[in-house]
Amino acid sequence: MPGPGAPAPSPTAAAPTGRDLDRQILALAVPALGALVAEPLFVLVDSAMVGRLGTGELAGLSLSSTLLTTVVGVFVFLAYATTAATSRRIGAGDRVGAVAAGVDGMWLALVLGLVSAAVAVVAAPWVVAAMGAPPAVAPHAVAYLRFSAPGLVGMLLVLAATGTLRGLLDTRTPFVVAACGAVANVGLNALFIYGIGLGVAGSGLGTAVAQTAMAAALVTVVVRGARAAGVGLRPRGAGIWSAALAGLPLLVRTLTLRAAILLTVAVATALGAVTLAAYQVVNAMWGLAAFGLDSLAIAAQALVGQGLGRGDPALVRRVLSRTLRWGTVGGAVLGLVFAAAGWWLAPLFTGDPEVRLAVAVGLVVAGACLPIAGWVYVLDGVLIGAGDGRYLAWAGVATVVVYAPLAAAVWAWAPGGAAGLAWLWAAFGGAFMLARAATTGLRARGTSWMVLGAER
Repeated sequence: MPGPGAPAPSPTAAAPTGRDLDRQILALAVPALGALVAEPLFVLVDSAMVGRLGTGELAGLSLSSTLLTTVVGVFVFLAYATTAATSRRIGAGDRVGAVAAGVDGMWLALVLGLVSAAVAVVAAPWVVAAMGAPPAVAPHAVAYLRFSAPGLVGMLLVLAATGTLRGLLDTRTPFVVAACGAVANVGLNALFIYGIGLGVAGSGLGTAVAQTAMAAALVTVVVRGARAAGVGLRPRGAGIWSAALAGLPLLVRTLTLRAAILLTVAVATALGAVTLAAYQVVNAMWGLAAFGLDSLAIAAQALVGQGLGRGDPALVRRVLSRTLRWGTVGGAVLGLVFAAAGWWLAPLFTGDPEVRLAVAVGLVVAGACLPIAGWVYVLDGVLIGAGDGRYLAWAGVATVVVYAPLAAAVWAWAPGGAAGLAWLWAAFGGAFMLARAATTGLRARGTSWMVLGAER
């Protein structure tokens, strides 16, 4: 893949079709999938190592890592908005403008990261207390939160730099950096937790160092490309403000998704311990499937942005058609795996027969919903690539409004156990995803989102 400083492709160059387009989609999607799992891998490694220290330490890690991943998730618009801006300009043949948009996005990420890290360090005791952490857990949660908070700067820079490279059709570099970061995280955690004896604080410190190193590597790639393209590196107030305005609608969209997820967790909690425990397993499996489907959305973002930038609506329609096919078929295949493997997967997570039954039933229902999810994730990526964030924000609000009474109905009338989890996943994976499919599908059928040119 060309780096940021490579010559811009000609807007009149032949666009890929058929199998060539499929190969380009996969060439973008497969490395993107690897980069997507970086943060979950950090949490998984931290959990495995901290779990050997004790229950209080592991519980503290669980609470703090949830808070941190939520912050990173809220700011994921740094990647999405930068991908859209960069890809559209590169499609129009404006590599200088594309790389400049990426630099602006990184400056915005730096500001947001510094503010978020400072708030996390100062407010850690109050936030942990507000989450209801018991005395045996609170000190460990505060320690992990404070020592890992500096890594927020790195992770937000990683998002912005990754978005820039995706817009340039380079998903391989973020994948390589993510893989190296995951390996380094293991060694750093072992050193700080066991070698130096910092305990749970060492886990946070090791993760922060790994995340900072990842950011340094990706920022270096973009900076080299910027210098090669003759792009200035100083912060531009207008550019940073423009990046913030472009990301605001996507922030609203992300918040609506988080609201739906929190509502779902609240309902699972209200339905009892069996339902909540089984929900955790099914939700983890759903998240794993979402990574694969999201990688197709990332490919769609980049290719749609470039197609619109080059003024080629036919290419955009081909990308839409091919990625929708891949997403729906991929969701169906994963759904069949979920349904067939549920009875064998459940015992790996629990020995409780009630929870095992609920997991198996929940995976069948979730599997039936995955083709819809595949469709939704791809359409989401297409509209993000088109810079249609304002519509996605309003659509996100509308879908939460539709979902909330259905979730409340499950809360009020569904039984606990397997039946309750089945109804809950039918509401979330079925009704909520169908509402998202309807809003994005209706938009994609029209042409108002297909604004051609370097700027939307």
